[in-house]
Amino acid sequence: MSTLPIDTIRALSDQHPKPPSLHFQYGTAGFRTLGSTLDSVMFRVGILAGLRSRRLDSKTIGVMVTASHNPEPDNGVKLVDPRGEMLEAAWEVHATTLANAPTDAFVDALDTFVKSLKIDMSKPANVVYARDTRPSGGALVSALEDGLKAIGAQGRNAGVTSTPVLHYLVRAINTKGTKDEYGDDSEEAYLIKMSTAFKKLVAGKPAAPPLIIDCAHGVGTLVAENLKKHLGETITLVPHNTAISTPGALNNSCGADFVKTSQKLPPSLASHLKAGQRACSLDGDADRLIYFYLDDRGQFHMLDGDKIAALVAAFIVDLTKAAGLEDEIKVGIVQTAYANGGSTKYLSDRLPVKCVPTGVKHLHHAAEKYDIGVYFEANGHGTSTALGHIINLTQLINQTVGDGLSDMLLVEVVLAHKSYSGVEWDSLYVDLPNRLVRVVVGDRNAFKTEDAERRLVSPPGLQGKIDELVRRYEGGRAFVRPSGTEDVVRVYGEAMIRSQADELAFRVAGLVYDEAGGDPAQRPVEFI
Repeated sequence: MSTLPIDTIRALSDQHPKPPSLHFQYGTAGFRTLGSTLDSVMFRVGILAGLRSRRLDSKTIGVMVTASHNPEPDNGVKLVDPRGEMLEAAWEVHATTLANAPTDAFVDALDTFVKSLKIDMSKPANVVYARDTRPSGGALVSALEDGLKAIGAQGRNAGVTSTPVLHYLVRAINTKGTKDEYGDDSEEAYLIKMSTAFKKLVAGKPAAPPLIIDCAHGVGTLVAENLKKHLGETITLVPHNTAISTPGALNNSCGADFVKTSQKLPPSLASHLKAGQRACSLDGDADRLIYFYLDDRGQFHMLDGDKIAALVAAFIVDLTKAAGLEDEIKVGIVQTAYANGGSTKYLSDRLPVKCVPTGVKHLHHAAEKYDIGVYFEANGHGTSTALGHIINLTQLINQTVGDGLSDMLLVEVVLAHKSYSGVEWDSLYVDLPNRLVRVVVGDRNAFKTEDAERRLVSPPGLQGKIDELVRRYEGGRAFVRPSGTEDVVRVYGEAMIRSQADELAFRVAGLVYDEAGGDPAQRPVEFI
């Protein structure tokens, strides 16, 4: 078992010093903050990825450089484990510890880490990495490559592509030549696999009207244009918000997060979307999907992750019944606390529903306990897992992580089979009015939750006050959870009437702001 290349690591580490005043934390989305501050983190992630590969007998580890739906100045990085899943939770702690070691103590911390985990440095290390379109991405990838070089890892640069493509590549590389082979390890092969399955699934169905895709001026633009070529005339995709080289455009008044949080049409689509027409939005790295449509009066209606889950789950239940497999295949749905109460009731009447903490890693893990597990967060993250006998769907769906474009094709398959318009899909159940409020706090770690993040355990006494407020509203529900990536607390409020949902959310937000010691002079006027 050879030892760490101390001199090489130290020399390269000195070129990527850690800013002494900053603390980095590996959260649900990896490391995510201002791109200009991440140089040292990227270098160390390169080293960590190489060590993770060696620890797992030289399996290929993925590294994705992205900040998803965040504003353009932000960036981030996350590691992907060999099956295309999120990094093992124990290693999130290791990542945080190593990212925060002072520059002069980093090599010693690394040496201790390698010895404690008994990592065999003589084994090869393999890493595949990619980035989104953010301007800071190129320099951050260079720092990552220095980390790979320092630890002696073999790196493969997958270039500028989406997060789901990177997850697919990791699984495809690691299963090549095995009974679980997932496909050829290229973006092209992934899109061919997906588009071929889509064509089979909609064969004989009437052609759908053109579908507008809001690409959020992000990397989904590139993948969507490539996918278009493979789909041919099966479905007409019309990409919008595709200015990937325009400074400041990324996620700006567009994209899945904008639509979900503002609950309105991206302004750039106002002159393009016609009454009765459906459209969808991706986010900056193309792993979220939100649908919407205009009714005959031109009124905007959102079809979020909850609506997608209801559509897909009901379709899969129908398929298993039609195949006579309902007694053999266990179908289940996984949600988070953000799921609308209307969707939970609709789904609970039809199949098992489980609530887990927010984050794809929690949803995916729970979904794998079913033969067919379906999950979509309300924000549009989602997929279906382990679809077994339903062969074409297994080829269409990215089972490693949610893919906005794969999920889009899945939705289009169900709409074609059901002959649904946006109106008919929307009428499966009625969403309870809800409001999501963002509260800036000094320290998000002061807020601790339990019961799948539906109740606060600290600060002490705050949950009791929230319960008291909730009781005043018919169908009231509210919860508070800290962000995994920034010093922000998110407040969700739900009630039978729109005005009451808004009032409940803003009252709880006011409680949180005051509890967190917010400056009364800066208190947002809408907080009650």
